[in-house]
Amino acid sequence: MLHPFFRFLTVAAALLILGGCVAKSDYLQKQSEADTLQRQLSAMTDENARLKEQIDRLTAEKEKLAVEKNNLTADSNVLDARLVAKTEELARTIAETTRAIEELKIKNAELEGDKQMLRESIALVKKTKEEEVQTVSRTYEDLLNEMKGEIEQGQIAITELKGKLTVDVVDKILFDSGRAEVKPEGLDVLKRVVEILKTVTDKIIRVEGHTDNVPIAGTLAKRYPTNWELSAARAIDITRYLEKEGLDPALLSAAAFGEYQPVADNETPEGRAKNRRIAIILLPKE
Repeated sequence: MLHPFFRFLTVAAALLILGGCVAKSDYLQKQSEADTLQRQLSAMTDENARLKEQIDRLTAEKEKLAVEKNNLTADSNVLDARLVAKTEELARTIAETTRAIEELKIKNAELEGDKQMLRESIALVKKTKEEEVQTVSRTYEDLLNEMKGEIEQGQIAITELKGKLTVDVVDKILFDSGRAEVKPEGLDVLKRVVEILKTVTDKIIRVEGHTDNVPIAGTLAKRYPTNWELSAARAIDITRYLEKEGLDPALLSAAAFGEYQPVADNETPEGRAKNRRIAIILLPKE
């Protein structure tokens, strides 16, 4: 579309030519001016087209930028929402971790208290064990001194191991063959042992009956069908004697092992003699 100014110039030039009221030189001059204006008009038309094209391109770029802006705005909103969610989640995690730390501190304090109580308990148990061992050791020494003669003759064996004191008495100084009642000489031996045991009030006293592996025979088998019955009768008889002599029956017990816990070889007379025994054992209380 022509600019209004250029349309005016074109019309004016035409009127001058048609009117013939100007000189030829004027006509030519005007024609030249008109050509010049026409060229300028064409140049301006081309420029106008170029500017219009540039405007269209810029408009398209503006619209594209507007779309990108909207997209970025949407992305920013999403990111903001995610950031808020992550912040809230982090706050919850921090709160939960803080609570967990406080709970751990409380539990740690409780554990420290438990550890202290355990250390004190261990120390008490250790002290008690040491006292028990000392008591057993004193009893052991007293028995060794009191029963020195019987020990030298092999009639009594006294052993001590980890707080357990065992007095093994061969049956021949306590019982006649095939009998379960302690004979007078045996009572004399037991009485000396009992005097020392009376000083021990914090131990379990277990009396065990043991025999060799020779089966019960003859008329004796009617009363004691097996070595178990004989060993049980002998252990019970000794236990009753200890009670009669004043030992606390709550600390006493009797056990029969018959031939099943030998301390020597049953293939020899000497071994069988060692296996026929009464064991008086001092044990810690449960």
